Amino acid sequence: MHLSERKEGNSLKTLVIKARKGDARAFIRLIDMNTQSMYKIARSYLTSDEDIADAIQDTIETCYRTIARLEDADYFRTWLTRILINKCIDIIRKNRRERPVSEFPEYGEVSTELSNCEFNDLMNTLDEKYRTILLLYYGEGFKISEIARLLDMEENTVKTRLSRGRRKFRDIWTAQDAVQQN
Repeated sequence: MHLSERKEGNSLKTLVIKARKGDARAFIRLIDMNTQSMYKIARSYLTSDEDIADAIQDTIETCYRTIARLEDADYFRTWLTRILINKCIDIIRKNRRERPVSEFPEYGEVSTELSNCEFNDLMNTLDEKYRTILLLYYGEGFKISEIARLLDMEENTVKTRLSRGRRKFRDIWTAQDAVQQN
């Protein structure tokens, strides 16, 4: 572990301890340190900017109200991420109840869409169960054991989905490359 990582970890732990005692500035600093990560995770679940903003806002509010109950300061990031994932799932459930017909793509549109997409668009074509694990593992640096705790699943399930997600991403990437070359 590098010195800067150790300092950041100690700083994070100190901020969490202060926030648990009611220090609003410490809480704001914690949120500032995690905003980009929260956005990426919410983006892996949700496509609408409004829904992403709602999920992040709801997460921050819940964290602020309940941080005093966080027992281990070392798990702040995992705890925050779990709350965010739950908020995203709540929004997905709410949105599934009503969806305009115009949002459903016509059969065969995926290949046209792939010919013009970038990395994020490729990620969004993956099933949520693969996209989330790939993002948490590669984008956010969580370990397999941490992802398993976050998503309430077995480590072997995480490993399997990570492997399948890599393969599916590679297949989509290869298909896109083939379309661009033709």
